[in-house]
Formats: sequence, structure tokens, C-alpha cells
Amino acid sequence: MGRHFQWRMKLKQKSSKEEISSGEELQDEEKFALSFAGSSSYPTNQEESKKRTSSAAETAVSRIRSLLTAAATVRRNRPPGFVIGTLYGHRRGHVRFAFQTDTKAACPVMLVELATPTAALVHEMASGLVRIALECERKPADARRAERTLVEEPVWKAYVNGKKCGYAVQRECGPTDWKVMRAVEPVSMGAGVIPGDGADKDVMYMRARFERVVGSRDSEAFYMMNPDGNGGPELSVYLLRV
Repeated sequence: MGRHFQWRMKLKQKSSKEEISSGEELQDEEKFALSFAGSSSYPTNQEESKKRTSSAAETAVSRIRSLLTAAATVRRNRPPGFVIGTLYGHRRGHVRFAFQTDTKAACPVMLVELATPTAALVHEMASGLVRIALECERKPADARRAERTLVEEPVWKAYVNGKKCGYAVQRECGPTDWKVMRAVEPVSMGAGVIPGDGADKDVMYMRARFERVVGSRDSEAFYMMNPDGNGGPELSVYLLRV
């Protein structure tokens, strides 16, 4: 790890009991859904807030809970799929994350740029668990073209630990992105800094293996895998189309 980039992994102590049940995991995720809902409404005044908060919160909780329930069910009953996830960005630039089924593949399965600054996300991850939720709208059916897969959606509303963080945008994998991918290709799991021409040109990165869970054509989740398999996911990314 680079000396300028200290990535703290908080691995949970190995329990003497059997693996935590999926029901207990879902309770933890529902707490995240509640925090997500609490930050999803922006009332214009106090009178309207009383009328809107309840219905908006219930709607958001219902959406996220449906995603988490589907993901938990699939996680129990279907063999997991795995991808390599890479988060990277310039210190003062926006963070991007890419998921690859093969590190030498022609292009990532998904490459998204968040409005969140790289340094802000690093700070958030250093404080504990991070959950990124991306939500997009389902477009009316068009007979002239096939429906996009979930990971092909171009624009998302982004939330980090329940806080609205602007929008996330699908990107093409350009020369700069490939330069980063080639530089970190030997890294299976870790974090550090790729030196640039100056301090502002340094690229911070984090790379790990993720479990990919497809709940339905409108819901997917990516859970970061810890090295020894004992702790829970430090980073989770949820995709939802509504």
C-alpha cells in the first residue's frame, strides 16, 4: 500500500458459532434501507415535510427492501458469481468503479463515474462499512430496440450510506482507464497509489473480489469479499431499476 493511502480493513473476529443466518444479515441491510429512505426526501417547507416524509420513506424502504430480499434469497439458493472490482480516481477528481469478469477482457462489465470526489469516498471507507446504492428509472418499452440490461443503464441517482450524492454516469473504457487497469492487473486485492506527473495526478485505487448477486432483471448487488472470508462486506454496491 502506498504511504499516501492507508486503507483500513475492519475484519470481524471469527465466530465460534455457525455462519450468520441470512435473516440476520437482512435485518442489518434493512437498517441501511431506513437510513437510505431518511435521506431520499427533500421537502420545501416544514408543513409539506410532515405530509411527504411518511409516504416517501415507505416507498424508498419498500424499493430497497425488495432488492435486499431478492438478493438474500438468490444468495442462499444460487451459486454465486464473482467479479473483480476496481475503484480509482485522482485525489481531487471524481471516483470511478469498474467490474470485470476477466481482468484481461476487452472491456469491463460496468464502468461508472460517481459525482463523489475520490478523497471523500476514501474518508467514508476509512470510517467503516460503505454501501453505494444506484437507482435508475425504467423507460417505456420500445419495440425498435431491446431493453437495456441493468448494468448498461446510462444514468443513476447515487446514494452513499443513505446520503444522496448526485448522479452516477456510465462511461466508456478509454485510454486513461485502460492505463489504470493495466497498472493494477497483477493486484488481486489491495489498495494504493499509482504515481503521476504531480501530486494531483496521482491515482488512488482499491481492488478486490466481489460476489455478484442477480436478484432479477431490475436488481443486482455486488458484495466485496474479505481475504479470509470471515468478516462481512466492507463495501457493497446495489443496483435498482424502478
